[in-house]
Amino acid sequence: MTDGFGLLLGAHPMIEKLQLSVPEIILFVAAVIVMVIGLSPRVQLRQLCGWVAGIALLAAAFAALLSPDSPNALLPDLIPFGKTLIAVIGVLLVMLVGGAADREYEAAVARGRVFDGIRSTRGEFYAFFLFSMMGLMLCTSADDLIWIFLALELTSLPTYVMVSISTSRSKSQEAGVKYFFLGAFGAAMFLYGFALLYGATGSTLLVDIAASFDSGINPMGMLGLIMALVGVSFKIAAVPMHFYTPDVYEGAATSVSAFLAFVPKAAGFFVLILLLATVGWTHGADENALPDAVRVTLWLMAAATMTVGNVMALLQTNVKRILAYSSIAHSGYMLVGLLAGPGGGAATNGLGAVLFYLMCYGFMNLGAFAVLACLERRPGMEVEDVDDLRGLCRRQPLLGGVMVLCSLSMLGLPPLLGLWGKLYLFTSAISAGEIAIVVIMGINSAIAAFYYLRLMAYPMLEDPTERSAELKVTPFAGRIIAGAISAASVVLLVIPADALLQRCNDAAQLGDVARRAIAEAERNEQPPAPVASDDRVADADRPR
Repeated sequence: MTDGFGLLLGAHPMIEKLQLSVPEIILFVAAVIVMVIGLSPRVQLRQLCGWVAGIALLAAAFAALLSPDSPNALLPDLIPFGKTLIAVIGVLLVMLVGGAADREYEAAVARGRVFDGIRSTRGEFYAFFLFSMMGLMLCTSADDLIWIFLALELTSLPTYVMVSISTSRSKSQEAGVKYFFLGAFGAAMFLYGFALLYGATGSTLLVDIAASFDSGINPMGMLGLIMALVGVSFKIAAVPMHFYTPDVYEGAATSVSAFLAFVPKAAGFFVLILLLATVGWTHGADENALPDAVRVTLWLMAAATMTVGNVMALLQTNVKRILAYSSIAHSGYMLVGLLAGPGGGAATNGLGAVLFYLMCYGFMNLGAFAVLACLERRPGMEVEDVDDLRGLCRRQPLLGGVMVLCSLSMLGLPPLLGLWGKLYLFTSAISAGEIAIVVIMGINSAIAAFYYLRLMAYPMLEDPTERSAELKVTPFAGRIIAGAISAASVVLLVIPADALLQRCNDAAQLGDVARRAIAEAERNEQPPAPVASDDRVADADRPR
């Protein structure tokens, strides 16, 4: 009886999954609550949607820190680390998206218009926000291909609606439609890749796929893996699936663009790490080598992504499009870490460097978008041209300082956090012998200096113009606070950078079950040792 009760509580796989999914369950409950109170005719209740979402994310962060061990996961330590990082960035994003939905409609209701629940989208907006964050968290704990697909789609599908309803302009609806159809194309591609992986291995479990591929990857499995990588590259806005990025970032509200810059990108990189951990870094003649076809694919994607992103950013005058192409370039930098692999030490672990850089990018990119979200020419008309930033430090010292710090951090200027993120990517790639991609990355970092210094110089060194002087600060204090916290993070997180990197390295280690499965596969592939005959044994024992 006791054994059966213990089995029911702790050993059943479904119970283990539920225990790991406590943060997601918290977010789901919060999503239901905000959908209900978002329909209330009382404005005081509708305004609680953001508070409920923020409190739920804080509770999810606490639950993630207390997550039980998951020995059956491919990368068990990725689960608590990834979910905690997601929740922390999510709290800042909740503060940033305040006022993105229903602003004009709420103003009309305040002027005396009768409230109509079908016209109000505040509850749906925050519910979709939380659903997308749920999907992102589920990506970290995915242990099979079906789970990965559902988690990626749960991350992406709400963002299509968020883009479309973020403003009342037709440009937002156009951006949402573009985003949806290209997203469907990317999903179809990686889903077909998953089908081929299943056909090649006979399993959807990542641990089983890793064990099956340990003895070599057949052509069907290799084709499936490459199709999956290219399809998932849509989520991280990498070449050749990057075309939607500038149009969608420009069409969406600035705060929603900040959401898109982190959430789908983080989901994509978590999934890429999990997929590559099944086939790479422990196979071939070199212990840390990827299969040749996968390595060449990642190499070409990394080089093209950072080059296209940085070169196209030079040609832009719209500041949101600059940050969009910058987001593409940062994906190229992180692909270099995937190419490097786990390495052999703290400073040479490419996967740890990717996770560390993702954390750095989350803070510094959010800060830059927060400044843009805080400024407007009139309600609903946001900053678009880079000339609008001239003299910002003199007119709004706090916002100008945030833009300067975050731009310099994305550039990689010492001693800010972005420097350490790029440094770890460089050292991991050099230790892996990828000198050519390191040179390309260095050249691209120099190209990026032009537009990042532009985003720094206009607020700090230029005088305000008549156009920039017309800008006003939005009445949403949460956006200012989110920007200030992001700017403080790129300065203060330098102090525990080594400890954070070590935590990222731990999150990228294979679990015990995966190691045992791969070791068992290796033993099964080895031929049995030859057994000596009795005559040979006698000859061996006979004195010479």
